Amino acid sequence: MADTTPLAHNDVATPHGGNRLGDESSPYLRQHRDNPVAWWPWCDEAFAEAKRREVPVLLSVGYSACHWCHVMAHESFEDVEVADVMNRLFVNVKVDREERPDVDSVYMDAVQAMTGRGGWPMTVFLTPDAQPFFGGTYYPKPTFLQLMSAIDDAWRNRREDITNNVAALVDNIGRTSQISTNPQLPPIDVFAAAVAQLDGTFDDAWGGFGSAPKFPSTMALELLLRSYLNDESARTRTIITTSLDAMASGGMYDHLGGGFSRYSVDEKWLVPHFEKMLYDQALLVRPYLHASMVMHEPRWRQVVEETIGYVLRDLCSPEGAFYSAEDADSLDESRHSHEGHFYVFTPEQVRRIVPEHLVELALSWYDITDAGNFEGKSIPCRISQRGRLTRNEDVETIRSLLLAARNTRHRPLRDDKVITEWNALMVSSLAEAASAFANDEWAAAAQRAGNFLSTTMRRSDGRWFRTWHRDATPKHLAMAADLANLVDAFTRLYELSGMARWVTLAREAADQLLTHHWDPSDGGLFTTPDDGERLIVRQKDLIDNATPSANSVAALALHRLAALTGDERFRDHADAILKLLARIVESAPTAFPHLLCALHLRHVGPTEVVVTGKRGELVQLIHGQWLPTVVLAWGESFPSPLFADRRDGLAYVCRQYACQAPAASRDELVAALRGALTNR
Repeated sequence: MADTTPLAHNDVATPHGGNRLGDESSPYLRQHRDNPVAWWPWCDEAFAEAKRREVPVLLSVGYSACHWCHVMAHESFEDVEVADVMNRLFVNVKVDREERPDVDSVYMDAVQAMTGRGGWPMTVFLTPDAQPFFGGTYYPKPTFLQLMSAIDDAWRNRREDITNNVAALVDNIGRTSQISTNPQLPPIDVFAAAVAQLDGTFDDAWGGFGSAPKFPSTMALELLLRSYLNDESARTRTIITTSLDAMASGGMYDHLGGGFSRYSVDEKWLVPHFEKMLYDQALLVRPYLHASMVMHEPRWRQVVEETIGYVLRDLCSPEGAFYSAEDADSLDESRHSHEGHFYVFTPEQVRRIVPEHLVELALSWYDITDAGNFEGKSIPCRISQRGRLTRNEDVETIRSLLLAARNTRHRPLRDDKVITEWNALMVSSLAEAASAFANDEWAAAAQRAGNFLSTTMRRSDGRWFRTWHRDATPKHLAMAADLANLVDAFTRLYELSGMARWVTLAREAADQLLTHHWDPSDGGLFTTPDDGERLIVRQKDLIDNATPSANSVAALALHRLAALTGDERFRDHADAILKLLARIVESAPTAFPHLLCALHLRHVGPTEVVVTGKRGELVQLIHGQWLPTVVLAWGESFPSPLFADRRDGLAYVCRQYACQAPAASRDELVAALRGALTNR
């Protein structure tokens, strides 16, 4: 047995080597390269070192835009006293959760099982075999020091307790791979049950669902919009309108530069955590876009335009891809870091920026007061005039001046890595918006990003990567969520452009997804590929959280791809996902809003529209409406029943490839669509 006396344990105070994060591709990991902590990236060598030293692994997981990650870094990881304890007692591993969502998910499930809550930074103690035995989130320095001492004592003196804890935790975090399939699809009643539950948790005063902190719940709003198309319920319209107006009027929305922060700490959507994530922009564009098309509200179109404008201006790389995020924190004039400093104003600052005759309008429009609404300063907002977002010429002048002045400040740090999943989410949203508003600039940007995803993000053998950074060679293979979202993005690009190459790419992404991630026993998609790194469990990404789950995205995207191509294999796999989740979605429908959109499409059935020849006005008619159960084929043909035996210059409206009489005019197409979409 190894000598575990304190003297022998402390005899390894200086581990072999130092901080190993300097050459990593993740900007978040490189933020920690100068820490006195002897960080390792996630790798086999780190766990081999823990076995050699017979010490636990201290796993720290975070991301670049996370405020509390920065706080813990400053308090503990930059502190020599703390670093000395970490280096002496543990092998320390740093993980970017955005680069390795598989690692993050496994150990987040463990932390939630242990503590009942989760979040970032996440701190987990592992055996040298990567099995978790204790964990939590943010720890202040004194607590962290006490915790490390207690973990060390338990490791040396109560190893049996740790072993017992490991067994229970590993069984818990492997539960997603143990769900068995159901012979039947979930009934459409589950969709209605989710609508009823969302109604029950709706905040009538401030919009959204539940109490503070409040998250955008974009997928829930998308589900409600589909429900509204079905029945035009006044109550559903109220929930959608109140929520969209409240979010866009609060401080969570950037009224000067466009785009949304991650979430609001209060029920009014006033004070956000100020990080701006690419995936939030992509997902929030959708309900504002779709609601503006269904309810014809120009203020929501403005939100779409400004959010996309923010992404193209501040998150777009020279190569045409989209960066991941901007930080919550920024430097003041003395180069001290504060959360939200970049975004807030005082009345005195406004008076120095805006012409005298516009000052009072500026202060009242954006609710900038002497008392402030955030740490003595004011986050510009429209809460007192909720929903009144359209600006006249004077207000637009004020906005432009304040934005220009803000741009002279120290910008928040930008995480300039490219994530396939999030880029695909943005491409899908951008393609839809470009189609709806006939915006050529957006269409070009969507296709340029799609080209990046189809070339730079692929290995020489055609396999997709998860992440890319211009300063490093990609090394992480795509996860299921990356590939599922690529299927959706490439399909939307085809519907936007009529270029058949996008359908080919969608099929290639779908084939890769089903070849390397599919569970042949119970159905559904494993997060990691069959030839990827083996973690302690192989999970399935099932629940719709901040982003839609891989299985939810795949269920919807594969059904749409099947409708376009006629390939029943894609439909069968989409059905298998719905069957796998049948029991749990009935028990908790609001945890699966994106999956329920796929279920809605499955039960209603897709309507296929084919426009042949050069009939741009008929294509524009389809593009200009939100028709979530319609797939559109036009432009270049590809192997599909949709293009078989079609006459040129006509529009065909079909159900399961059985078509009505061809439409030769806009009026005839409108009538054919109305008939197909109402007789179901």
